[in-house]
Amino acid sequence: MKNNLNMLLNRPIFFERNRVFRVYKGGLLFNNLFNDKPEDGNYPEEWIASTVKALNKISSGPKEGISKIEDSYIYLDDLIAEHEQQILGSQKDIGILVKALDSAVRLPVQVHPDKDFSKKYFNSEYGKAEAWIVLDTRPGSCIYFGFEDNVTKQDLYTAVKNSESDKSAMEKLIIKHEVKKGDVYFIPAKAVHAIGYGCFILEIQEPTDFTIQPEAWCDDYKLNDYEMYMGLDMDTALSCFDMNISGKEAINISKVKPVNISEKKNVRIESLIDRRNTDCFRVNRININRDSFLLKHAPSIYVVIEGNGIISCEHSSRLVKKGDYFLLPYCLKSKCILSSNEKITVIESFKGETD
Repeated sequence: MKNNLNMLLNRPIFFERNRVFRVYKGGLLFNNLFNDKPEDGNYPEEWIASTVKALNKISSGPKEGISKIEDSYIYLDDLIAEHEQQILGSQKDIGILVKALDSAVRLPVQVHPDKDFSKKYFNSEYGKAEAWIVLDTRPGSCIYFGFEDNVTKQDLYTAVKNSESDKSAMEKLIIKHEVKKGDVYFIPAKAVHAIGYGCFILEIQEPTDFTIQPEAWCDDYKLNDYEMYMGLDMDTALSCFDMNISGKEAINISKVKPVNISEKKNVRIESLIDRRNTDCFRVNRININRDSFLLKHAPSIYVVIEGNGIISCEHSSRLVKKGDYFLLPYCLKSKCILSSNEKITVIESFKGETD
């Protein structure tokens, strides 16, 4: 087995597809990135180069959510356990989770914990700050972010109870925003939010599956207590909401304007998420037009969102196209070149500490 694992570290690491069960429906727009069959169902998320286990109440197994290496029986967490230094360098983990998700319905009104809340109640060093890159939309697509003005904690309690019989009770408390392809948002921990109908999003987040969603229904699916509160009592779970993230100006906390950090004739690098937003992770957009670019961050996760090209390393080269994704291990830092004879756009994500 060790010989097989060593061979995997001579090149970027590609993975089997990894669609994960969720209680909400979606996935039709996966056709636009992965060329999947255009249909909605209960596997609306692709977990990309993942070492995170999905916290579904009924689990398909101990590796649910964890990525399997392409054309092998090896899972990413096992590969890291065998070759930690080569893959992670000085890091103790990859430090991020990347997902593609598509919503055919509004997701439940929800909140994610910050690090302090996670440490106290979930015995984890990570919360779940997250970033969204809108890859595509359906007509009428939207997101929700921030409470309406003057919403109180008592209003929140009342809406949670009323959501049993009124599916719009929670939605009335939060602000709806139209979205379009190319929009970028940062969702800080403890901020109320919901992905609305019709959003195909690339999500980069802290590496947990912690979600408090105290709404009784997700479309026609009745949430159970675990799915709503993650094993916490109601008072503790609702204390996770920051009631001060409110009003029409709250979206300014979330909506991100990309910043050019490097621009040559044929290569443009945009910073999407950086220290302006969080210390948890970094996200860049690499745009190449008939040129090449040295990949300098590792470990880092790369997702091709437009075009095609070639990833070349010391021992190998490989064609990559829209919908492909891979992990660049630490041992290949500044040893791989991404090039295209046409155009290619790639999202690069990595833990903030490596910046």
